[in-house]
Amino acid sequence: MHRITLNAIENNYQKRLEWDVLTSSPAVRAQNISYSFDGLSVLHSVNLELRWGAVSVIAGPNGAGKSTLIEILAGVRTPQAGTVERVEDVALVVQRVSTPDALPLTVQDVVTMGTWGGPGMTASERRRRVAEALDRVHLAQLAGSPFNSLSGGQRQRALLAQGIARQARIFLLDEPAAGLDADSRARTRAMLAEEARRGAAVACVSHDDESIAAADCVITLSGGRVLS
Repeated sequence: MHRITLNAIENNYQKRLEWDVLTSSPAVRAQNISYSFDGLSVLHSVNLELRWGAVSVIAGPNGAGKSTLIEILAGVRTPQAGTVERVEDVALVVQRVSTPDALPLTVQDVVTMGTWGGPGMTASERRRRVAEALDRVHLAQLAGSPFNSLSGGQRQRALLAQGIARQARIFLLDEPAAGLDADSRARTRAMLAEEARRGAAVACVSHDDESIAAADCVITLSGGRVLS
């Protein structure tokens, strides 16, 4: 029994050391990022870092390149120049998402997708992660509901839960406050702040003044360039 306990302590200590080394560097580092659409320049030599345990907001006017930048940071779009370094798995929450009516996915199904591919994950571990993630985004009571029946804010929370179930360390969101009422915006801000308190790096595109004011870091884009 003593041997098992000692091994467990050593394993936990090793994981703590690995995480300390990991978090000594930025969660995401973008260097000299440039991007164009059909010859029209959208981003110009953008440099930024996203820190662990912080909520960063990417702000700026329409057409500044914010959504393009968040997609590049997430890896779903490739920059035409520059590099992006990510040291952990990324959960991307897009602004609008739907599924075909012929594909009747429930909220629980969508969140469970986040656990697919987990090495050696048992069925009980998968259920535990999904249940915990649904509870953290306050959607447990809607687990069996069709995903397409949710409001826009609820769908974004389901995708956030998907990343939580996957145990993602980096969360990138495109306009999480868009189309939401004041209470829903406040709830979303609180959830993102909670993930940051747990050590995650959180970044979102936003025009919402309250989200910008509450952020730990604000990255302002204008004309495809970082102003601050």
